[in-house]
Amino acid sequence: MATAATTTRSASAVRPMTREERKVILASSLGTVFEWYDFYLYGSLATIIGAQFFSAFDVTTRNVFALLAFAAGFLVRPFGAIFFGRIGDLVGRKYTFLVTILIMGFSTFFVGLLPSYNQIGWVAPVVLIALRMLQGLALGGEYGGAAVYVAEHAPVGRRGFYTSFIQITATVGLLLSLVVILVLRTWMGEQGFQTGEGWPIAGWRIPFLLSVILLGVSVWIRMQMHESPAFKKMKEEGTQSKAPLKEAFGQWSNMKMVLIALIGLAIGQAVVWYTGQFYALFFIQSILKVDLLTSNVLIAWSLIIGTGGFVFFGALSDKIGRKPVILGGCLIAAITYFPLFHALTSVASPRLNQALETAQVQVVADPATCGSVFDPVGIRTFTAPCDIARVSLARSAVKYELVPAPAGTAQPKVTFNGKEVPIAAAIPANITAFTNAAAEAGYPKAGDPTIVKVGGFFDALGNPQALKAIGILTILVIYVTMVYGPIAAALVEFFPTRIRYTAMSLPYHIANGWFGGLLPPTAFAMVAATGDIYYGLWYPIVIALVTFVVGLLFVPETKDRDIMTYEGPAR
Repeated sequence: MATAATTTRSASAVRPMTREERKVILASSLGTVFEWYDFYLYGSLATIIGAQFFSAFDVTTRNVFALLAFAAGFLVRPFGAIFFGRIGDLVGRKYTFLVTILIMGFSTFFVGLLPSYNQIGWVAPVVLIALRMLQGLALGGEYGGAAVYVAEHAPVGRRGFYTSFIQITATVGLLLSLVVILVLRTWMGEQGFQTGEGWPIAGWRIPFLLSVILLGVSVWIRMQMHESPAFKKMKEEGTQSKAPLKEAFGQWSNMKMVLIALIGLAIGQAVVWYTGQFYALFFIQSILKVDLLTSNVLIAWSLIIGTGGFVFFGALSDKIGRKPVILGGCLIAAITYFPLFHALTSVASPRLNQALETAQVQVVADPATCGSVFDPVGIRTFTAPCDIARVSLARSAVKYELVPAPAGTAQPKVTFNGKEVPIAAAIPANITAFTNAAAEAGYPKAGDPTIVKVGGFFDALGNPQALKAIGILTILVIYVTMVYGPIAAALVEFFPTRIRYTAMSLPYHIANGWFGGLLPPTAFAMVAATGDIYYGLWYPIVIALVTFVVGLLFVPETKDRDIMTYEGPAR
């Protein structure tokens, strides 16, 4: 039996893909690219969307509401995983993720048509949030369906390689959304893109409207596909679960594996992924003050260079195992995040790097008058002067030190190299005053000539400063490919066919929707609470280390598991 298994593995490892297998991968991957493209458009355009649909509020509040609407899509993803996962295990993989792409495509298309707040009032933001939640629900069902469908078609010994093409789709979808936005911004100009001035339609709406074309192509391809062989076999044998939710989460033997998959694989993968792509983009834009065009170009180049790593590490996991690749990526990322982000600061904004070392900014206050400023979802209202000052400094990307004042000191003070700057009652007014004072103390302002800047996509290749930044960002992307390339195969192999769609989707979407999706605001909240621009990195570092330890101790190696016959852990 061992010899036969080895022979089967060797034969499958060397033979080329069949035409049907290529079609399966194309259909699943292309549709998932479109899903991610739709989902990321909102995040890339959150500021503009905030101005369109939350214009009744001030700039800071509207941006908070725009980000909350974006977060709503992440928060409902686990519920989409449960709902569509159950249908996928009862009805079939193909038809379930055909439904999810229709929901995703039409909800994205309607965002492009939705009138603004100035046109229809409060109905606009309510409908926008409803559409975002539909997107999140659809994505919660789409990924699991695509991953299971491809894995159940893949030959033994090549599941990591085949499913790695699904893993590319999130990065390609993000890249596609960035490219479309960059092209439209360059072609229409910033005013035409934001407001439609001089054009029949505002440019920001076009990427959403274009999704209907992508939707049509994807649905046409998927309609031609057949059900997965594992599901057909299970249906023919009558071994389907009649209650996949109850079996997956109501039986401790299966629920224990769901928890091990969540903590020992998925949450570490999620934070490494979101740090390497989303938090890196947030960091260079909001903290390093790199302009929007340059930051998008830098991220786009790093994605282009690093994306091949998904296939490389997926194939490598077929040879050496899922655990060594995923857990190794978590450990290396945790060890190197601090030096890499320090290096990114020194390359992208040298003046800021110097100011962090030389400028002394202090908030001097009685500790009793200072509360917690931890605000990961951005909805808190701060009234204490000490808290207002600290939040304002953090949003100004200024490193500060909280210095205890004598007990009973009523009014805190903020000093820049010993020079006091009055604390205003409103955070926006403080940001203006603190930004000006920081510039005098050596901090750069937006547009500072020492901050990395490129005029176009290919200009980055002739700019040494930009090339160094791309190199650092590419390392972060390689970490992403390391943990994310094999994750679909690992999760599919964890569970038996009858509950596979349901059981694998939930830990994946809890990890990526909650632990990963809330990483940027949570990390920034940690920065605001401490005054250290690097402190937010402790969030992904600690979680990645937890995954490394739990995975090392409890996660089984599954690369050689026969998913057609695997019945799950003993009851």
